[in-house]
Amino acid sequence: MILDEQALVRDLQTPSKSKKAFDELMRTYGEGMYWQIRKLVVNHDDALDLLQNSFLKAWNNIDNFRGAAKLSTWLYKIAINESINFLNKERQRRNISVDEEGDAYLLDNIEADEYFDGDEAQALLQRAIASLPEKQRLVFNMRYFDEMRYDEMSEILGTSVGALKASYHHAVKKIEQIVKDAEK
Repeated sequence: MILDEQALVRDLQTPSKSKKAFDELMRTYGEGMYWQIRKLVVNHDDALDLLQNSFLKAWNNIDNFRGAAKLSTWLYKIAINESINFLNKERQRRNISVDEEGDAYLLDNIEADEYFDGDEAQALLQRAIASLPEKQRLVFNMRYFDEMRYDEMSEILGTSVGALKASYHHAVKKIEQIVKDAEK
């Protein structure tokens, strides 16, 4: 069954139908949003909190949604912005510069995450991804894991397709180098 996003938005904006429509919204997009957030913040509990915050923000702002973008794009943009804001607050709390390569918060969480069940190769990949600058990490995750098209990413991130392709290329090269260095 293909979801009719326009009908869902109408139902979300209709008080008598909004709660049922919101349940449908969460069932339809919750898992994908969770994993998008989880790839950014790594920690399961943080991802759940941010998912909840993202849905609350969507609920509180659904009347302002005008359909300029797809509903799914709007939701992912909210989730990504919530994640970035969270990471910025964590960096600030830990006194870490945004300009630093990698993210100590994420690197710490990869080893500490009780829900991580990957092997050493998966852990190496996750550490390599966490070591990327935030924008490259975001673009890499969206393209590599979610197989998102560049035009979709452009809508969500507000960045040109060319810049996204360049970010992805640089991210892949850095990850390849980290993996090669680990093999030595």
